[in-house]
Amino acid sequence: MRTYGILAGLTAASIWGGMYVVSKVVLDIIPPFTLVSIRLILGIGCLALILALRGGFRADKRQMGEAIGVGFIGFGISIGLQFLGTKLSTAVNAALVTSASPIFMVLFGVWLLGERLQLERVVALVLATLGVIAVVDPGQALIGGVAFWGNMALFGAAVTWGLYSVLVKLVSQRLRVMEVSMYAFIGGLFVSIPLAGVEIMDIGLGEITTTVILGVLYLGLVSTALAMYLWNKSLALLEAGLVSVLFFAQPIVGVGLGAIFLGEPMGLAFWIGAFLISTGLIITTRSKSPLGNV
Repeated sequence: MRTYGILAGLTAASIWGGMYVVSKVVLDIIPPFTLVSIRLILGIGCLALILALRGGFRADKRQMGEAIGVGFIGFGISIGLQFLGTKLSTAVNAALVTSASPIFMVLFGVWLLGERLQLERVVALVLATLGVIAVVDPGQALIGGVAFWGNMALFGAAVTWGLYSVLVKLVSQRLRVMEVSMYAFIGGLFVSIPLAGVEIMDIGLGEITTTVILGVLYLGLVSTALAMYLWNKSLALLEAGLVSVLFFAQPIVGVGLGAIFLGEPMGLAFWIGAFLISTGLIITTRSKSPLGNV
């Protein structure tokens, strides 16, 4: 089950690696909170169908309320800030700033779950963070102007995603992961739908092409229904400190896909960063007991 949890977390992070490129394209046509709403609705429909085929729903009112509340933070606030930040800023900034999420996962894990800061995982976290800085060239990041507010939104997304990841672990101890995921998506709609209505009246939609439709389906079914389930499953099986380092697979995949589909170069810095991140992943996935505490 430990191996399954690690593979689930790595797969989710890898799927999200392609999300920023897709999001940047789709956000030129569909406003951020409208896109979040569509994404969540697709995810709810997909998971509800699977649950119905597998015996229905088991949550009582309290469990349902807890999962919806967690989703309000993760999918309403965090994902909304992520899309908003990506639109106002750049894909490079989004990948760089939101890579801070694992740090907040560790901190919230210590605070809310009582997890210990294992020395080898702190080392892995530092190596992976340095790897992200190498992979996502900070020199390409934008700081001033509109990008500043986008970066602030992205930072908020990183903090709230760290909080969500720890809270969903708590809720998943009492309810099936797939059911937790579906109710969490519903919680996100309480934020995204009202703001989507404002966006539609104020901004409207651009031209909906086949490319946009495929992008929305990827974000809704693959990046939301599948990846969020796998991420929540990983958190249910593993401690938050371990899962936090798995998140760093995202920038490697993201830059790699950018090179394949967008023709972006992969220089020496990418390979150095990939090595550091991979080393961090190997260290943390092989750790089974604390070697020391910080």
